Amino acid sequence: MRRQACITGGTKGIGKAVASALGRAGYDLLLTYASDADAAGEVCRALEKELQVEVRALRADITDRRSIDTIYHYLIDNELRLDAVVFNAGLTLRDSFETIKIEDWERVFFGNVHFPVFLLQRIAGLLNAGGSVVFTGSLMGIHPHAVSLAYGVTKSAVHALVKNLVKFLSPYDIRVNGVAPGFVDTEWQKGKPADIRRNIESKIASSRFCDPAEVAEVYRMLVENGYINGEVIVVDGGYSYR
Repeated sequence: MRRQACITGGTKGIGKAVASALGRAGYDLLLTYASDADAAGEVCRALEKELQVEVRALRADITDRRSIDTIYHYLIDNELRLDAVVFNAGLTLRDSFETIKIEDWERVFFGNVHFPVFLLQRIAGLLNAGGSVVFTGSLMGIHPHAVSLAYGVTKSAVHALVKNLVKFLSPYDIRVNGVAPGFVDTEWQKGKPADIRRNIESKIASSRFCDPAEVAEVYRMLVENGYINGEVIVVDGGYSYR
């Protein structure tokens, strides 16, 4: 039987790179996306053609609690069991501290923390024994975020979730780990002004942004290595070491 992985936010950025890495390792893929069905479908077709695995796209917005039911019922209706779940989709909020509204703060917490917790609660029984869950944390959950308080705090919470969930997923024979990426050269980062990019690179010992494929290989390793459990792997090129 072929192995199956579900990746939230799996049709762009880091999620797309992780999909490619797991597809090359032989996993069929279920990739969720928030809104652009045409773009998601195009990505899925390209991955299927390149990797020769089955790739499905499912619309599921992490800010909408109904998406938890959407994913659960999709798995049930298609008789899918999972060997890996990668929580990649996330939100940020760049309002100043003085102007943050509580509803916007709660929205980021729901998407980054509450949604993955309660989705995992719902689908834990659909994960095969020996399977793996990988959360996406962030370097900004370790170093204070200069722009988004909500993002930094929620990613710190994600790191704590990884450590705490080990005990709760152990009875299912499921491992849980996290990746804390630094500055990855996704579409979002490529859109930054050149002077800001140079300033960031000056703080990285490797002197460059991470290629998405490089961080994706860390996700693949955590999915496939059966002994790593409860770890948050930082992939930052040596940030702040210069």
